[in-house]
Amino acid sequence: MQEDLMISVYLFDWGDTLMVDFPDATGKMCNWEVVEAVSGAKKALEELSKHSQVYIATGAADSTELDIKRAFYRVGLSQFISGYFCKANLGLSKGSPQFFESILNKLNVSSESVAMVGDNLEKDIKPAISAGIQPIWFTQCDTGVELDNVKVIKNLRELYM
Repeated sequence: MQEDLMISVYLFDWGDTLMVDFPDATGKMCNWEVVEAVSGAKKALEELSKHSQVYIATGAADSTELDIKRAFYRVGLSQFISGYFCKANLGLSKGSPQFFESILNKLNVSSESVAMVGDNLEKDIKPAISAGIQPIWFTQCDTGVELDNVKVIKNLRELYM
């Protein structure tokens, strides 16, 4: 897509976007016995981080910024990530436009230069749209939902190819 050339910051959801969220695992992901990157995550982050900043924007309420960083380190993704935004360091829960507006303010960037990549329509995509951020919906399903100006991808390589 042509507008991808304008993106200077990519925000990524954590669970089931970059790392597998195992439904039976409990507690903080950094402490799980098994952690795993989503297929294609490393290559996507490697490619995108060559020309854009990459940040995590997660709704994980029980993990601190350090916990999140430790989880990404365990799967070899942390070297591509510029920073981590979560409830612990923003004081806001993900799922509202204010969450994303707070990130824009902290990064001092315009919403037009930012894309949000996430798998959840309600917590990632709709609030990003409300904040003026370019939404990229990562889903394996045929959504049956038509949203204007929402890029839908089934594989993370679609972000750089």
